[in-house]
Amino acid sequence: MGEMSGTTGIRFAFGTLTVLPVRVTRWDRDAARAGMLCAPLAGLVVGLAAAAAGALLLLLGSGPQLAAVATVAVPAVLTRGLHLDGLADTADGLGSAKPAEDALHIMKRSDIGPFGVITLLFVLLAQIAAVAELYGESWAHGALAAVLSGVTARLALTLASRTGVPAARPEGLGAAVAETVPVRTALAVTALVTAVCAGAGALPYAGGAGSAAWGAAQYALAVLAGIVAAQLLLRHCVRRFGGVTGDVFGALAETAATVSLAALVLG
Repeated sequence: MGEMSGTTGIRFAFGTLTVLPVRVTRWDRDAARAGMLCAPLAGLVVGLAAAAAGALLLLLGSGPQLAAVATVAVPAVLTRGLHLDGLADTADGLGSAKPAEDALHIMKRSDIGPFGVITLLFVLLAQIAAVAELYGESWAHGALAAVLSGVTARLALTLASRTGVPAARPEGLGAAVAETVPVRTALAVTALVTAVCAGAGALPYAGGAGSAAWGAAQYALAVLAGIVAAQLLLRHCVRRFGGVTGDVFGALAETAATVSLAALVLG
């Protein structure tokens, strides 16, 4: 039963959060719960692909800026731009200053308004600038940052699926996964992912105990910074829209990824 649940969760996570050819075999609450618990695993794969693209360009002789552009582009490609689209739609909804029902209608429209365009511009610029600066330090720092941001982005979705966070609409991905993950389980996954990222952060400093401890602390704090930023946005969206939607999930993922990268640069 556990193996079947794990397989179902992985299929759900990769089938809904990436464009990888994975068929979702179940679309019920149990599958959604397992899928959201596996969301950081999907982020790990996306992050590794992003890191590989950037490292390959550096190996071929490009500068950190071009490598950063490739690193930021890969997650957009592997999600078919859904998270970026959700970020733009959420920005338009929040910026409209209209009642919840009207704001949700604005978010469902296919066009992107001025708030969405401006938000996309600054978020992508911030991500590219941060990754370029980290690649400038070393390829390892840039590559690990790409992985960390991918994992943190999807971890934010696990937390947003916890009980107590309702769906704003009766249909869509938000409704399918809303309130499927018990709070304690979401916190346990957060602790596990943070610990793993902290261990990864110590790798570039292997051999120096003090430096390794600082690297571990820096990566753990970067994960937590991304999660806190996403939770603040989540709270605002729930208050503004009455709950979460698929667009809000995309906005949470991009917010967590951007803030985690900024935290690594500031560190």
